[in-house]
Amino acid sequence: MSIVDEGDLDEELYEHFNIVADEGQTLIRIDKFLFDRLPNASRNKIAIAARNGNVKVNGEDVKPNYKVKPLDVISIVFPHPKRTLELVAQDIPLNIIYEDQYVLVLYKPMNMVVHPGHGNFDGTLVNALLFHFENLPKNPKSETAYPGLVHRIDKDTTGLLLIAKTEDALTKLSAHFFNRTIDRLYVALVWGDVAEDEGTVTGHIGRSPSDRKRMAVYEDGTYGKHAVTHYKVLERLGYVTLIQCKLDTGRTHQIRAHLKHIGHPIFGDKKYGGDRIVKGTTFSKYRQFIDNCFQILPRQALHAQTIGFEHPHTGEFMKFESELPDDMNTVLEKWRIYVKSKT
Repeated sequence: MSIVDEGDLDEELYEHFNIVADEGQTLIRIDKFLFDRLPNASRNKIAIAARNGNVKVNGEDVKPNYKVKPLDVISIVFPHPKRTLELVAQDIPLNIIYEDQYVLVLYKPMNMVVHPGHGNFDGTLVNALLFHFENLPKNPKSETAYPGLVHRIDKDTTGLLLIAKTEDALTKLSAHFFNRTIDRLYVALVWGDVAEDEGTVTGHIGRSPSDRKRMAVYEDGTYGKHAVTHYKVLERLGYVTLIQCKLDTGRTHQIRAHLKHIGHPIFGDKKYGGDRIVKGTTFSKYRQFIDNCFQILPRQALHAQTIGFEHPHTGEFMKFESELPDDMNTVLEKWRIYVKSKT
C-alpha cells in the first residue's frame, strides 16, 4: 500500500491523501480501512467526508460501507489544514456581506492576514472569526473551534471571502473548491499594454529557489503544482491595463506569479517587481506621477471582486460582488486623466 499526502494543494487549506490498496488486500469497509491508515482521522471525520463526496475510489464517489478491493485507488480530502498554533479569539470588526446558519461571505480589507502564521500570530481574520462566532466547525485534532476557511487571499489583497459555519458546510464547500466548481473573479491593474484581449496562463507554481517567500512559474512542470489563470482585458490605460482574472486552481500567489511570468506584474506588487516603473518614460514628471500612485496605493492592485458557489444546504447557486476599494479607484482615475492628457 502507498500513501501520498498532498496537503498543500489548493491554497494549502486541505489535507488530501491518495492511497493505493495492496495487491493482496482483503475486503474491508473503507471507513475502517482509512481509519487504520490515516493519522488523526476519526471514523466520524471519515464518514462526513464520504457522505459529502470527498472519498473516491477509482474516481467514483463511495459511501462509508464500500468494501475496499485489491489495487483500489482511493482519494480523500479533509477540509482542515495542519494546525501548529493555538488560536485566540480577538474582538476585531468584520464587514459581513451575507450570513445564514451555514455560510458567511465577508469583505476582507487590505493589511489583514487571513490566518495566524510565522510573523502574524494574532490580529488575523481567524482570530476575529473565533470571537464573533461560537458555532464554528471543530478541528478534529484539538478541542479548539476552527473557523471554516474555504479559501484565502493575501494580506494586502482586498475582497470577498467565503466561510463555512458548520462541519458539513465546510466539507461540502471544500469538495466544491477542490473540484473547481466555485467561481472566483479578481480585478488587477497590471504593468504594460496586455497584447491579447483574453488569454490563459498555464504553468506549475512552486517556491522560488532564490526566495522562499516568493513563488515562481515552472512551465516544464518539473517542479511545483499545476496552475491555470484566465484573464480578460477590461480597460487599457497606456502603460498599464486593468484586467479580470478567473482561477481554475488556487495556488499560493497564483495570479501575482502568473502575471509576473508573462511580463505584466501587478501594479505596486513589491514581492513581484511591480513597485517600480516597468513601462513608461524617463521624464521626472512621470516618475512623480508614479510615486504619487504608489503612495495612494501602497500594495498590489489586486481585488477579489466576485465569489459564486452552490449553497451547501439548499443547493442554490449564490453569487456576490464587491466594489473596487477606494485606493484602486483613485489610482485608476489618475491613470485615466493621465492618458486623456497625453492624447
